[in-house]
Amino acid sequence: MKKILSCTRKYLPFIILTPIIIMVEVLLEVNIPLIMGKIVDYGIPSNELGTVLKLGGNMVITAFLSLMCGALASIFAANGSIGFGSELRKEVFNRILNFSFENVDSFQQSSLLTRLTTDVRFIQMGLRMTMVMAVRAPFMMIAAATVAYGINRDLFIVFIIAAPILITAIVILGRKAMPLFRYMLTKYDGLNDRAKEYLTNVRVVKSFVREDYEIEKFKEINHELMTSSIKVESLLVLISPLMMLVIYATIIAILWLGGNQIMIGTMRTGELISFISYVGQILAGLLMLAMIFLNMVRLKGSVDRINEVLNTESSIVDGDYEGTLEDGSIQFDNVTFRYESSSKDAIINADLYIRSGETVGIVGSTGSGKTSLVQLIPRLYDVTSGSVIVGKHDVRDYRLADLRKEVAMVLQQNVLFSGTIKENLLWGNENATDEEIIEACKVANAHDFIMSFPEGYTTNLGQGGVNLSGGQKQRICIARALLAKPKIIILDDSTSAVDTQTDSAIRLALKEQLKDTTTIIIAQRVASVMDADRVVVIDNGEIIDVDTPENLLRTSEIYKDIYYTQMEGVEL
Repeated sequence: MKKILSCTRKYLPFIILTPIIIMVEVLLEVNIPLIMGKIVDYGIPSNELGTVLKLGGNMVITAFLSLMCGALASIFAANGSIGFGSELRKEVFNRILNFSFENVDSFQQSSLLTRLTTDVRFIQMGLRMTMVMAVRAPFMMIAAATVAYGINRDLFIVFIIAAPILITAIVILGRKAMPLFRYMLTKYDGLNDRAKEYLTNVRVVKSFVREDYEIEKFKEINHELMTSSIKVESLLVLISPLMMLVIYATIIAILWLGGNQIMIGTMRTGELISFISYVGQILAGLLMLAMIFLNMVRLKGSVDRINEVLNTESSIVDGDYEGTLEDGSIQFDNVTFRYESSSKDAIINADLYIRSGETVGIVGSTGSGKTSLVQLIPRLYDVTSGSVIVGKHDVRDYRLADLRKEVAMVLQQNVLFSGTIKENLLWGNENATDEEIIEACKVANAHDFIMSFPEGYTTNLGQGGVNLSGGQKQRICIARALLAKPKIIILDDSTSAVDTQTDSAIRLALKEQLKDTTTIIIAQRVASVMDADRVVVIDNGEIIDVDTPENLLRTSEIYKDIYYTQMEGVEL
C-alpha cells in the first residue's frame, strides 16, 4: 500500500481529523444507553418529572452532539477519500502515459481502463470505509464492552461466547470470496474490451449489418460478469442473516439470564435495557468489522491490480546524453527486433544507412516489417539486438523527449483529438504562428479543404475527427508533423487514403519543403516512392534490396513484381 497511500498527502488533514471526530461521536453515543437506564431505574420509579426531564434533556443533547460529529466526520471522510481517489487516478494515468508501447501491449487497453476507473473507485471506497468504520467499529466495541462489563460481568460471558462464532464464519466466507472477486474483475476487463472494440469499429459493424452479432457477443460477456458478480454477492449477503442470527440469539440469552437476575433482585430493569443496548452496539461494531474485512478482501484485488501499474517501470527509459540530433542520418547496425508477445522476429539482422537529408522509400508486402523497422527510430520500441544510430548517437543514449521532438512520425492510424482543426495542428508545435500553420497545410494539400468549411481552421472536429474523410485526416496529420520542423520525418503509408493526383502533389511539395530533412516514406503504392533517392525492399523482416527506383527495376524481383502489378496500363 506504500505507493498508493502516498496519494493521501494533500488530504491528510481530512484523513487525520475524521477518526478523531468519530471517536468523540462514539463516546457520546455510548453514554446514551447509560442515561436511558438511569431514567428507567431512577426517574420513572420515583415519579419525579424533573429528574426524567433533566436526564431526557441530557440524552437529547448527547444524541444531537453525536449526530453533528457523525455528519462532520462524513463530510471530512468524503473530502479525504474523493480527493485521494483523484490523486490516485492521476498517479495511475501519469504512469500509463510513461509506458512504452510494449508496456501498453502487455496490459491491454481495456484492462488499463478498468484499473483507472473501477479499481480506483474500489480503493477510494476502501479508504473511506477505513476512515469511518475501521475506527468507529473497534472503538465502539471497546467502549461499549467496557461499560457493559461494568454493568454485569456474568451476562458479558454470553457475548464472549457469541463473538468467536461470528468471526470464524466471516473469515471462512472472506477466504472463499477472494478468488471469485479476482475473477469478477477480469470480466470487467472483458466487458470494457468488447465495448471499446464496438465503439471503435461502429461504422464497420453497421455497414455489414452485424448489430445482432455484436449484441449477442456483448450479452455473453455481460452475462459472464453478472454470473461472477452474483457468486461473490451470494457469499457476502450471508453475512447479514448470520449476523442477525447471532445478535438475536445473544439478546434472547441475555433477556433470559438478565430477567432471572431482575427477579432475584441482583439487577435493575434499566441496567438490563442498557446492557442489551451495549451488546447491540458491540455486535453492530462486529458487523462493521465483518463488512470491513470482506471489503478488504475485495479491495486487495484492486490494490494488486493498481500496484501492477504503479510498480511497472517503462521498458524504455531516458539515456544520459542531453544533446539533440547533430543531423538526420540514420544507421541500422545488425538490428534484430521481436515483439514481446511474439515468438518470431519482426526484423532480422537489418543493416541500413540513410544519409541526412535523403528521401528513402520502404516497400514490401503486408506484414513484412516496414512499420516495425521505422518504429525503432524514435524508440517507440527498443531493438532486441544490434543498434540504431540516429544523428550520430545510439537512440538509447538520448532523452526520449529530445529524440522524439526531432523525429516526426505520421502513423498508419491517423489520430485526431476532439477540438478544432487548429488545436490539432498545434500538437506539432504549440507556438506555431497562423502563417506557419497555413504553410504546413498547403504543403500537405490540406489548406483548400479546411477553408471550404464555414469556420475554417476553427472548425470543431468530432471525437477522432469523425466528420473528416480518411484522406482529410491524413493530410492534417502530415501538416501537424511538418509543424514540428523535425530533422527526420517518417510517413507510414500516410497518403493511402488520398487519390493519386493529391498523392503526387503532396510528394512534390514535401520534396521542395523538406530538402534538408531526412524523409522516410512507407508506401503500399509504388508510385509514392518513385521520386525517392533510394528504395528499401523488405520481405519477412529482412532487408532484401536497397537502391534507386530505376536500378531496382532491373535488379530486384520483388520490386519489379510490385511495380508491374501496380503500374501496368498506367501512363507515367
